[in-house]
Amino acid sequence: MARIRLDEGEVCGVAAAISVVDGKWKPTLLWMLESGPHRPGELRRKVSGISEKVLTQALREMADDGLVHRETHDVLPPKTVYSLTETGLALSLLLAPLSDWGHAHLDRQTEPRAAS
Repeated sequence: MARIRLDEGEVCGVAAAISVVDGKWKPTLLWMLESGPHRPGELRRKVSGISEKVLTQALREMADDGLVHRETHDVLPPKTVYSLTETGLALSLLLAPLSDWGHAHLDRQTEPRAAS
């Protein structure tokens, strides 16, 4: 994760947090993993539109940022399971109010506008 610095050299915490979940798929993957460990194939089937390459890249980046734990089982065929770390779970819980705001915002956008 890159640290976002302001002109004065201070680190912007919000920008740093957003950089960890930046991208189209990471918030969705966090939400999916909140329910428990998943194999990559399960995630690909549940997350419509994500390619195997993009899924692998996103999970790798999330593991590098300490959000997910990658567990590999030494069996044939190889079995890999991803789960949230404590850091990932804490972030996922912090995103819940943002999700609530997003749903309310979408509802406001679809309400008929009152005549001015």
